[in-house]
Amino acid sequence: MKAAYLEEYGGPEVLKYGDVPDPVPGADDVLVDIHAASVNAADWKVRLGNYGPANEFPYILGRDFSGVVSAVGNNVDDLNVGEPVFGVCDVGQEGAYAEKIAIKAAIIARKPDQLSHVDAAAMALAGLTAVVSIEDTLKLQPGERILIQGGAGGVASFGIQLAKHIGAHVITTASSSNHEFVASLGADKIIDYHAQDFSEVVSDCDAVFDTVGGDVVERSFAVLKSGGRAAFIASGVQAPDSPRDDVQSLRPNVGRDRPHLERIVELLVAGAVRVPDISLFPLSAAAEAHRISEARHLRGKLVFEVR
Repeated sequence: MKAAYLEEYGGPEVLKYGDVPDPVPGADDVLVDIHAASVNAADWKVRLGNYGPANEFPYILGRDFSGVVSAVGNNVDDLNVGEPVFGVCDVGQEGAYAEKIAIKAAIIARKPDQLSHVDAAAMALAGLTAVVSIEDTLKLQPGERILIQGGAGGVASFGIQLAKHIGAHVITTASSSNHEFVASLGADKIIDYHAQDFSEVVSDCDAVFDTVGGDVVERSFAVLKSGGRAAFIASGVQAPDSPRDDVQSLRPNVGRDRPHLERIVELLVAGAVRVPDISLFPLSAAAEAHRISEARHLRGKLVFEVR
């Protein structure tokens, strides 16, 4: 099969496109013919070696995908050959930048007909991360105030819509060019992070959802009311230390399971959230897609159209 893969860590130029062996499904797996796969920030962080030299080369990147089941393991009785599915690779597994993937049947879900493969791939990990962060970790409630950092990104844009669906008052940060976009998602207040320090104009928040990391982290604690909580997904595998003892610092545990993927479908079908803006690339252009993703100024999602 064709795939985009690494033979060493480094810049986007180390990504290669070519033939690799087909994966072999185990007894609890299905083999999926991938139609679309999305690009996530974690992908280029792995490519840079930021998560440690634990991978064997050649190594195929990619964490979420949509496709069609082409084979099932002996123990699989709830999915059939020919069914459209989407999902997120198990923790510690990657390999979606390819024409095929073998994956546990229990952690993927059926793709509804009204959702294209491109749209499903774009929503999978971003939607999973947002749902786990806002519903499970922050436990956001109607009427609460939440600051969502980096509102134009894939996870944050889903998060804005989910928070509004819950009934929260949503504040977000975005460059001026993205203000109209995040307003269309339901943001109640938008701060241009180039022109204003959000910590000087925002206060009394019940929750913060940070998708940006870096120097935003420390200032995020300042906008919380006593008893507030902040969730961080761009600051490593552990929650950052809080400078305050009256607020919570949380790291969402974004596990993989079918019910959370079905929750994404439920929100989409209900019209509570919409598919993000999508930029399409062929899998052979993985290096260029990584350059754009790594620049971190993208609105929405980058998706590979594999078939």
